[in-house]
Amino acid sequence: MSKTDVAYLLLKKHPLQDLGSLNRLQRLEGKGDVGGIRNPPIRDTYIEKLPVSLQHYISHTVDVQLDSHYGFRAIAALIEYGEEGWSQVRFELMEEIQQNKDRNLIANLLFEPWALEIYWMGSIPLGIVILSRNGLQQRKNSWQDGVSGTNCPIPPRRNFTYLLQAKDQIGSFYYFPSLGFHKAAGGFGSIKISSRPGIPVPFPPPAGDYTMLAGDWFKRSHRQLTLISEAGHNLPFPDGLLINGRGWNGYTFTVDQGKTYRFRISNVGIATSINFRIQGHTMKLVEVEGSHTLQNTYSSMDLHLGQSCSVLFTADQVPKDYYFTVSSRFTSPVLTTTAILHYSNSFSRVSGPPPGGPTTEIGSSLNQARSIRWNLTASGPRPNPQGSYHYGMIKISRTIILANSAPIINGKQRYAVNSVSYVQADTPLKLADHFKIGGVFNLGSMPDKPSWGNGYLATSVMAADFRAYIEIVFQNWEDSVQSWHIDGYSFFVVGMDGGQWTPASRLGYNLRDTVARCTIQVYPKSWTAIYMALDNVGMWNIRSENWARQYLGQQFYLRVYTSSNSFRDEYPIPKNALLCGRASGRRTRPL
Repeated sequence: MSKTDVAYLLLKKHPLQDLGSLNRLQRLEGKGDVGGIRNPPIRDTYIEKLPVSLQHYISHTVDVQLDSHYGFRAIAALIEYGEEGWSQVRFELMEEIQQNKDRNLIANLLFEPWALEIYWMGSIPLGIVILSRNGLQQRKNSWQDGVSGTNCPIPPRRNFTYLLQAKDQIGSFYYFPSLGFHKAAGGFGSIKISSRPGIPVPFPPPAGDYTMLAGDWFKRSHRQLTLISEAGHNLPFPDGLLINGRGWNGYTFTVDQGKTYRFRISNVGIATSINFRIQGHTMKLVEVEGSHTLQNTYSSMDLHLGQSCSVLFTADQVPKDYYFTVSSRFTSPVLTTTAILHYSNSFSRVSGPPPGGPTTEIGSSLNQARSIRWNLTASGPRPNPQGSYHYGMIKISRTIILANSAPIINGKQRYAVNSVSYVQADTPLKLADHFKIGGVFNLGSMPDKPSWGNGYLATSVMAADFRAYIEIVFQNWEDSVQSWHIDGYSFFVVGMDGGQWTPASRLGYNLRDTVARCTIQVYPKSWTAIYMALDNVGMWNIRSENWARQYLGQQFYLRVYTSSNSFRDEYPIPKNALLCGRASGRRTRPL
């Protein structure tokens, strides 16, 4: 059924509650013609075209003029304004939102002068699900973080509305389903947060803004991958790589010769670092996970699990088709896939093999990572330059060292942080903390230094103080690249090197212009150090972006706490919060 058949469907379970429309809709339950619509319809062929399971929920349909106002036209017809009263509906809707903007975070999105765009990549039946947003900081609002420690799963055939506020953020991020191995099945997409009007961006507006979601792919279903992990086995090697959900040459980006374009690339895989490159072209890095960078030029870029970045490239070559190549890093064999970069005036298809790239070399990847620097003079989400925040001049109040390991516990493969392998509780930790439910977790169950003892299972939570300024060192003694993500925060990557971190390692820190981001790699038998201001109250997940490691215990939660009970520091529990486990049957809040 196309938009020309049915421009709008009004659902019984989701009636409009504003604009005085409730009373008007109640009038629709009477007899006779209302707004040119016979009600109830004697026989609605539009409803009959829908799946039988949905027909019960639909009260009325209306066929209206198909233009950019068709949604407003349908509402106007159904609430007795008549189709041409669409402008009044729009006016009243905006007026209602304006009056209630302070009570509703989602309404704030309409009035903040920046844009948050979400692009769906794919969605499949997954059963219960939670959606998380990699990099979106959810200021004062870990209630909406979308991981098992903060949210109950959304049951099958149920809707749930996340209320998001992208305050003080810009950049390229993505969302994904976070339970089990749902991420391996798809259901993820990109998030773009634009700068507010009037705040300068350190490059001219590009001719186009493209999204590329790339990552590894498995023939096995997410359920099979879950069973393999729970049996204590390593995941099989990925079966390939995908670009925007498609395989070899399955996706085409069209460009005009002589123009410059922005590509936002995210590694949405579960097991593999990648490298991307454009045949015959160079790329200028301009943004990494919300930070404008020095505009260095690269022929190829590494992107580790969970990471995102933006590059500019100019279509300044001979007009023909070129490969946009993505290949795996630090794997044997090397996986490769391609998309097509098509010049609009091209009559020549791609031919020959795609350009090769780096494979297992660590040194070149480390040097490239160190070359990514903050653009100190560029504005970020606010007008003041990024460099006005002197992160290197703030005194550290605490040092946390996190060492990953791969212990065998109870005869099965597990993964751990400081010897603790995380076990999911029967109740989201944030709910247990809010309702003061005992026995779900213990503060201090996550040590802040490695013990080098045998691995053990626990629902690990580390306590931290609001407004503390901390140093975290990720120590990796294993032979594989690690990728770490911290929800709710952006941190400064002050150093990375091989060997054992010691206090003397601070002498080599970049305390002036390192980049701020939310996901960072740690090379084999190496360390990476970050500085982070704990300015976001809540229960925040720190995890491996290698999903088998995350699922089998390489994660924990950081409880950033203040004794203040003020909405200035943390928003109240959402009215629509799902309650499960030992929080079932309790009340959220009336308003």
